Amino acid sequence: MTLVRVEDATFSYPDGTRALDGVTLEITRGEFVALIGQNGSGKTTLSKCLAGLLRPTRGRVVVDGIDTASKGVMKDLVRRIGYVFQNPDHQLFNARVYDEIGYGPKNLGVPEAERDAIIREVAAVTGLHPDLFGEHPFFLSKGLRQRVAIAATLAVRPQVIVVDEPTTGQDYRQSIDVMDFLVRLRVERGHTIVIVTHEMPIVAAYAERVVALRGGRILMDGAAREVFSRPDVLAETFVKPPQATRLAHAWARNGVRGDALTVDELVDAMRAALAARDGPPAGRLEAGAAHPPQEAGDV
Repeated sequence: MTLVRVEDATFSYPDGTRALDGVTLEITRGEFVALIGQNGSGKTTLSKCLAGLLRPTRGRVVVDGIDTASKGVMKDLVRRIGYVFQNPDHQLFNARVYDEIGYGPKNLGVPEAERDAIIREVAAVTGLHPDLFGEHPFFLSKGLRQRVAIAATLAVRPQVIVVDEPTTGQDYRQSIDVMDFLVRLRVERGHTIVIVTHEMPIVAAYAERVVALRGGRILMDGAAREVFSRPDVLAETFVKPPQATRLAHAWARNGVRGDALTVDELVDAMRAALAARDGPPAGRLEAGAAHPPQEAGDV
């Protein structure tokens, strides 16, 4: 079922910069989608148009039947789609974590008792202990502030959650925790997830679908494996596939499958190629970690 539909969307900023140029896109319920591309490709502008924070100059965006450009729809729209900024400090403004999480429901007129139940529920889902309710969000770590921002977004129960650069400013362990949490939201609670990111190992490990943008247009749109298996086309976006995928491509002439997305998949492909050539290897290649390794400078 189509939940978000973008129809020939174009967006120009006041200075004349055209950030989107005729984008058409559909996102179905329950998908995990990554928007990728170099700086200036239009991915953040597109994500903000999805959430109704920006309105297309031409064309339209429809979320669960609501045209985001229509007047008086914001109260209904926030129940359909929520946006988590790259820097959580851009959306946190209350003096207590409790009030920050409860701001949306309060603004929507949710009674106090029901609001308290919602706050405690989403705090538990996001791993925020009640001991933090009285703390000022700005005194928390970056990872916890992001969880507060996500909790505040979840508190209005949107069907779609858009997260801009979910791993920026976090270490490897924190990045994995955030991404695993987004996966749980999708699997256990049925949310549709859209992320904007430069981290290709994260995309390869988590996203089912990848939309690559260049110059405000969609260059590729498909399964992660399909998109990353076309490094020649992806190079036009100035984004490199994960190292595991690049190594698999380099070794394809030796019988290694060229579509590995993670280290584990690469090791399996190498093992299969060795077995096909020489029979079962005497030694055993050890797979890497379950999650993709950090790739410094690999954006």
